[in-house]
Amino acid sequence: MITFQIQHKTTYRYRQPVSLGPHRLMLRPRESHDLRLVSSDVKINPNATLTYSQDVFGNTVAAAVFGANSDTLVIDSITKLELAADPWPVFDVAPSAMVYPFRYADDERTDLGALMFQQYPDPTGRLRDWTWAFVRGVQTDTLALLKDLCIGVSQWINYQSRDDEGVQSPIQTLDRGWGSCRDFAVLFVEAARCLGFGARIVSGYLFVANALTYGAVGGGSTHAWAEVYLPGAGWVTFDPTNRSVGGFNLIPVAVARDIRQAMPVTGSFVGASDAFLGMSVEVEVMALA
Repeated sequence: MITFQIQHKTTYRYRQPVSLGPHRLMLRPRESHDLRLVSSDVKINPNATLTYSQDVFGNTVAAAVFGANSDTLVIDSITKLELAADPWPVFDVAPSAMVYPFRYADDERTDLGALMFQQYPDPTGRLRDWTWAFVRGVQTDTLALLKDLCIGVSQWINYQSRDDEGVQSPIQTLDRGWGSCRDFAVLFVEAARCLGFGARIVSGYLFVANALTYGAVGGGSTHAWAEVYLPGAGWVTFDPTNRSVGGFNLIPVAVARDIRQAMPVTGSFVGASDAFLGMSVEVEVMALA
């Protein structure tokens, strides 16, 4: 078990004081059987009223409402947690799903719902053809197929950090041959859905500490990866940016159907059209023990 401290500081600057609209914060990690939250504190300047709720995916969402104008907005989140994920996990996939293709049970198909359907258009079958090239035969090992797809994304796409908002469509990522971690994750999820899997996007943090994660990219900032639902094993983690399976160095904050539903901080302001000067994000993930 490793104890972590995560500091995630977001700063917005404006040319003159502006009226800050409500902001939506997704900064609290998701607790699970291998992740225990010790403490979570969010400090905001100027002062804001915070109310907490859970969205449709069970993510913790904080709504911040402001009462004063300001030329600066600072949202500083400090979290301590314990992570006990296995670096070499064994996935107990149900016999019915060990070989691809397989069919989810009716209840699973109902509950997975939109997570099984592609969210981006593929009018010419570009993504479909690229994805099906990973299927080696009439029947193939399910986990091997998904691992090949995970590795294939990073072999096809070059990693490039992007600070601008938004995400590339899978077709754009394939055509350009480069993308950020969120573009990798979206491509993988859409490809998995193309094959009939239930898949979702995960947003959170990556911890890079030692030889086990040597060469990993995406640390020192927020990170995005994917999960695929496999009967028996449940939600299995795939990080196509780093060609990894399992979440021993990943700290999830939000899961979603679409990456736009898992943004750490979103909000608005009312002011002059040239009032916005810029935004900076500082993330530090540090092992305490």
